[in-house]
Amino acid sequence: MKTTKISFTNALGQQLSGRIEMPLHTEPSAFVLFAHCFTCNKNFSAVNNISRALTQFGLGVLRFDFTGLGDSEGDFENTNFSSNVDDLVAAANYLEAEFTAPQILVGHSLGGAAVLQAKHQLSSVKAVVTIGAPYNPAHVTALFEKGKEAIEKEGEATVNIGGRSFKIKKQLIDDLEQQGPHKVINTLGAALLVMHSPVDAIVELDNATQIYKAAQHPRSFISLDGADHLLSKKEDSMYVGALLSQWATKYISEDEQEKLASDAHVAVRTGQNGYTTDIKAGKHYLTADEPENVGGKNLGPTPYGYLLAALGACTSMTLRMYADRKKWDLKEVRVHLEHQKVHAKDSGECDKQNKKIDEMSRVIELEGNLDENQRKKLMEIADKCPVHRTLHNDIVIKTFLEK
Repeated sequence: MKTTKISFTNALGQQLSGRIEMPLHTEPSAFVLFAHCFTCNKNFSAVNNISRALTQFGLGVLRFDFTGLGDSEGDFENTNFSSNVDDLVAAANYLEAEFTAPQILVGHSLGGAAVLQAKHQLSSVKAVVTIGAPYNPAHVTALFEKGKEAIEKEGEATVNIGGRSFKIKKQLIDDLEQQGPHKVINTLGAALLVMHSPVDAIVELDNATQIYKAAQHPRSFISLDGADHLLSKKEDSMYVGALLSQWATKYISEDEQEKLASDAHVAVRTGQNGYTTDIKAGKHYLTADEPENVGGKNLGPTPYGYLLAALGACTSMTLRMYADRKKWDLKEVRVHLEHQKVHAKDSGECDKQNKKIDEMSRVIELEGNLDENQRKKLMEIADKCPVHRTLHNDIVIKTFLEK
């Protein structure tokens, strides 16, 4: 995803730091406004993974640091839940002024409660997603229960949240306790997706049940089985990103989704943070990467993985077409492929790198009521699939530097 640092002004005139993330080689079909968890920031790893999934579906994402957190100005101790909602509205206003108003809100933990509240001030929003969100924002006071007595007595106290120290003032507690969640959720006026882990030890599953029951249709629930509250495992945050992206695009009109079309047949982009690479082929978004043992994040197949996939897909499609044309009973084709560098045969200098050749092995499984002659013919046809023939032909690659 292409990331640009931005800043915008909140209701108090303070500069909030954010990032705009764009899909590859196209204008986004819609914008997502992301609200992170309490005391987290825009660079949180789970937010990164979810944002990447959203951009792969052609969506733009704005994620930012709330007042007093991360790179944003202001003092965290002077903020409260209402000011967080105000920050979200300011972020939405920035998007509307610079790009287009957000159509999707995503909130993690207390950020989920905040997006439910902010929706009522944002008429452009068609869909809202909560991840591990509390039903009542006051639930977050349990995070600083040990300091609550001092806060009530002294008006403020320094508490430890997630291994970091934060000064909490009584006005935060008072503001949280004044929120009335049922009416906010019941009159949301947008599609709602509730995502929650049944083993969430920070915000119990009952919160998701209350949110879901309070909401009107269309409403959906997805259980994040085995995930912790912060989605600290990469596979959990990637799962969340993929599912909510699929769900959210349902609420974007077909005319807007047509913007995903690109004049370029295939476009590829690799940023400065590792090898994770965005690919756009027609209207389809893909990701390539390298394994972790060579410095990658393993967020997608390797380039050779895609090459093998192209050969395997072309092989199975070609066999499907041929069998259909012949009206043969071919029920299914399965192709297994591997790639390796091997020494050229009969080479007296086989220890030199340029004497190695690429070898692709392909195992084909044919399921169906086929006789031996039919199976033999299909194996011959496999070698005639277009990608196979391309790999055997002389290939000319013309490379130009964009000016």
